[in-house]
Amino acid sequence: MSSPTTKSPLIEPISFGSSLTLRNRVFISALTRNRSVPTNVPNDLNVEYYRQRARSAGLIVTEGVLITQQGTAWPHAPGIWNKEQVAAWKKVTDAVHEGGSVIFAQLWHLGRISHPDAPEQVASGKPVYAPSAIVARGGKFRFLPGEPGYVTPTAIEDPTELLDLFEQAAVNAKEAGFDGVELHGAGGYLIQQFLDSTANKRTDSWGGSIPNRARFGLQTLERLIKVFGGDRVGVKLSPSGGFNDVGMPLQETIDTYNYFITEADKLGLAYFVLLRHIDWLDPVIDGKKRATPHDVLTTYAPAVKNAKYFSNGGFTREEAEAVVRDGKAAGIFFGDLWISHPDLAWRIEHNKPLDNVADSSTKYGKNYAPEEELRRGYVDYKDYRESGSK
Repeated sequence: MSSPTTKSPLIEPISFGSSLTLRNRVFISALTRNRSVPTNVPNDLNVEYYRQRARSAGLIVTEGVLITQQGTAWPHAPGIWNKEQVAAWKKVTDAVHEGGSVIFAQLWHLGRISHPDAPEQVASGKPVYAPSAIVARGGKFRFLPGEPGYVTPTAIEDPTELLDLFEQAAVNAKEAGFDGVELHGAGGYLIQQFLDSTANKRTDSWGGSIPNRARFGLQTLERLIKVFGGDRVGVKLSPSGGFNDVGMPLQETIDTYNYFITEADKLGLAYFVLLRHIDWLDPVIDGKKRATPHDVLTTYAPAVKNAKYFSNGGFTREEAEAVVRDGKAAGIFFGDLWISHPDLAWRIEHNKPLDNVADSSTKYGKNYAPEEELRRGYVDYKDYRESGSK
C-alpha cells in the first residue's frame, strides 16, 4: 500500500483517445445485483447505488445489461431493449455524471446459459439460442422450482440476428446517456461461447477455425463501434476461466485469444479488460477443474498495441497498485471492494482503511423482497466521508 506521503498510482488520471479522461484508475467492475425489481427496468434504488459510487470512481461499468428479453436468466437483472428501460437508465447516467464519473453499459447476452422456464425467457416466446446445440454442464437455476440445470440450446441459424440486437442495444445505450459500452465477452456467455471450441461446433463460417470462431465477437464490436466510435467501446475477456463450462487446452486458448485480441485491437477500441484466473470461479466438472489457468496479463499484453490494457479479478489494493506501478496494466477493475466501499477510490487516495465487511448473503438480493431488505448490502454500506471517522 502507498505510504501516507506517496500518491497511489491508482489515483493518476487516464485518457481514452481524445474524447474521455478518467479521474483515476479505480474502476467498478460489472456486478450483477438483481435489484431491478419487480421486472427488468432500473429503479430508484439502482439510481441511489450508482450515485453513491460515482462520487469517487474513475469509470463505472454497469451490471450486465441484457440486450433482449430472449437470452436472459437472472431475475431482476436490468435490460435495455425498450423505451421504458432507456428512460430509467437515463436517471442512472444523469446521477453518475452529476457525481463526476464516467459510465459504460456492459452489454450482455447469456446464450446457452439461460433456461426456457426463466420468466423473461418465457415472456420472449423464443428458445434458448447458442452457437451450437451443446448443453453446458453444471449449474443450477436456484430461482426456479427444483433448481434445474442447463438445457440443450437451439443453434442460432443466422447469427447476424443477434448482431442486430447488440447494435440496437448500443443505440439505446447512447440514447440513455451512457458514455460508452463494454462488450461482455467473458463468463462463458454468448461471445465466449462462439470463441470457445468446446461450445462452438459449427461447420459454417461462424465456427471451426480460430478466425471463424472469433468472427461473431469481432463483428459485434464493429456494430458497437458503428454507434459509439472505437474510443467509447471496451471488451471484457476471461481466457483462463472455466465458468459456465468453457475452456480449451492451453495452446489453443493462447492462440485463440491472441488472434481475437490482435484483431480487435485493430478496430481502435478504448480498452480490453482481462479477468485473471480466480480459483473460486473455476467449477469442478467430471471430477476436475474446468479452467485453463495461466498468466493472463503477461500472455496477451504483446497483442495490445493501441487500446488501454486493464485487469480484473479479486485484486487487493496492494496488488493493484503494484500491477499499475509496474506497467502491467493501466487500471484495475474492482468488484466486491466497491460493493462494500461506495467511496473506494477516495479511501485509496487518502490512505483510509478498507474495513467495511461485505455481506455475501445480500450480494444478489432476494426474489420479491421488500425494499428495505433489498437495501441491505446494496446502498447501506458506510461511506468514510460521512461516518465522522478521522
